[in-house]
Amino acid sequence: MFSTTSDEISPHSELPTDDALCRWAARDRTAGRVFTRGAAVAVAAPGLSLRDRLVVTGPAGDAIPLVRDVLAEVGRGYRPFGDRGLIDALVMAVPELRPTAGFGWMDRTGAPAVRPDGTAGWLPPAAAPGIAALLDQAFPHSYAYPGRPGAGDRWAGIMPADGSGTPLTVAALAWCAPTVGLLAGVATAPAARGRGLGRQICAFVLAEALAAYGTAALVVDDGNTPALRLYRSLGLAYRPLRAAAFAA
Repeated sequence: MFSTTSDEISPHSELPTDDALCRWAARDRTAGRVFTRGAAVAVAAPGLSLRDRLVVTGPAGDAIPLVRDVLAEVGRGYRPFGDRGLIDALVMAVPELRPTAGFGWMDRTGAPAVRPDGTAGWLPPAAAPGIAALLDQAFPHSYAYPGRPGAGDRWAGIMPADGSGTPLTVAALAWCAPTVGLLAGVATAPAARGRGLGRQICAFVLAEALAAYGTAALVVDDGNTPALRLYRSLGLAYRPLRAAAFAA
């Protein structure tokens, strides 16, 4: 029989779900906290991709009271984050919450669908200024950025043929969990687009993530049609998400 109360799981206990989104959020059990109620699970993850997030999964009947209990415990600065239908139901039940626009979680487990061609590789720490210059030009709103907590060290890129100057394209593994590697910070210089470089950098980082973590994932805006097409061609499955936050 399912519990009718919300309970916190010990940091030393096994995560009570195999959901990839929850596995990602529970990457740091020393800082994050895991709660259950019935068939619902909520993970309070501080500083997850620069925000305090409350990743929730499970049926709305269990998840809504669970989220209420957890927010009372951890504070309203945490943003509920999960499957779109569940967050929509939560917003209906908690009118103070404001929903974000929809976005997607995409993941793959197992072998890569596309093997990298050898043109991309990991960049050394000395490449950080060039990575930052490319992001400033091509993706200034990237959450992943050299020097930011959780997103500063593991950057891959494709350099110009002479090996000098700013990378032509970059991508990072950022905010990774023990069993989920997150692809982030994908950017290609405007002058280098249309040459398949973005596909090759993503194929390389996804293959590295699958080898190291078992599951590779990323977050993508619904309106980014070229990115959605690219990621689907690399074998990632799409899952519609939404987040919510209390009004200031």
